Amino acid sequence: MSVLAKPLELPCGAVLRNRLAKAALSEQLATRANAPTDDLVRLYGRWAGSGASLLMTGNVAVDRTALSEPLNVSVEDERDLPGLRTWAAAAGSGGAEVWMQINHAGRQSPRYLSRRPVAPSPVAVRGLGGAFARPRELTHAEIEGLIARFATTAGIAVRAGFTGVQIHAAHGYLISQFLSPLTNRRDDAWGGDPRRRRRFLVEVVRAVRSTTGGHVPVSVKLNSADFQRGGLTWEESMEVAGVLGAEGVDLLEISGGTYESPALLTGDVRGSTRAREAYFLDFAERVRARTSVPLMLTGGFRTKAAMEEAVTSGAVDLIGLGRPMALAPDLPARLLAGDGVSSGVTPRRVGIRRLDGMSELAWHTEQLWRMGRGQDPDPGRHPVRSMLRYTAVSGLDAFRRRR
Repeated sequence: MSVLAKPLELPCGAVLRNRLAKAALSEQLATRANAPTDDLVRLYGRWAGSGASLLMTGNVAVDRTALSEPLNVSVEDERDLPGLRTWAAAAGSGGAEVWMQINHAGRQSPRYLSRRPVAPSPVAVRGLGGAFARPRELTHAEIEGLIARFATTAGIAVRAGFTGVQIHAAHGYLISQFLSPLTNRRDDAWGGDPRRRRRFLVEVVRAVRSTTGGHVPVSVKLNSADFQRGGLTWEESMEVAGVLGAEGVDLLEISGGTYESPALLTGDVRGSTRAREAYFLDFAERVRARTSVPLMLTGGFRTKAAMEEAVTSGAVDLIGLGRPMALAPDLPARLLAGDGVSSGVTPRRVGIRRLDGMSELAWHTEQLWRMGRGQDPDPGRHPVRSMLRYTAVSGLDAFRRRR
């Protein structure tokens, strides 16, 4: 039996039936009021039969005024509870665990959605054509209010039928901004040294746990590094991982990068890194020496052999598949069924460096939209067509939602 088929018991007692998980992908399939849609239900109904042991949702905003994209789902209260229950039921219909990823964009909420976003410190996102406004520094009271928002959203997720939650502390979003000395320049209870910079994350974890209870899995997605000079380093991130282990987190997902340094988010990496497949495996091996918390590694995996090697080595416990499952929604089942199976994901670029990251995002997002309409993915779709459609859909809705 492949090591990928072995179950994984989490510290809270929940059991994942194998070592393959669908990692979070931003679906952009909510209504303009940020509620779940039938397309979102159909998409996760398709993934319910994927063979994955865990389905992680795309980021769900804890605050409707702090979206990373206009059609994110947002959960602030129980107004959309029936739709959330339908979504969770469809996703879990095949027996997989279904966890809601909860997030706050912080300063990475585009200008057309948030004219004055909030952040730990008033440090603007550099470059990107001025797409992001300079943020306003959060007050102590507002920070405590945001901690409560994460807990509220997590509690509603569990009441809706999601079997766990993941706290998004990576990719330059709000919690990641608190962790990084580049974006957190405070000198109070929430910044000034590594212990105070990670306090916000620790308090969010504790608040979520107190709301969901000890039997519900609580995961954190953490950057290995920001890959920016003056940002979060490997060493400090490993310290955070150790603290999260002590806090009783059930699963730690390793990732990396921010909007300002997106290479590892878009797959624009060196040939040697791509050949090795697992982008963050070196970091995961170092984290393993610091903590026994189960580790999920996402980014770069394409072949069954590389996935098996990562798990067999003991470096990681769970393989996260994101974009590969936008192209092959049944990939986990195929990997478990036989040898020689690999992902067909390749770069989908337009040949203009400044637009290649967007074309990658748009191409894979359109595959999710197709499955949401009940269609199959279209591997032959030209990335320019996908980018134009993504821009049209997101742009029109952005104007409708402008704040």
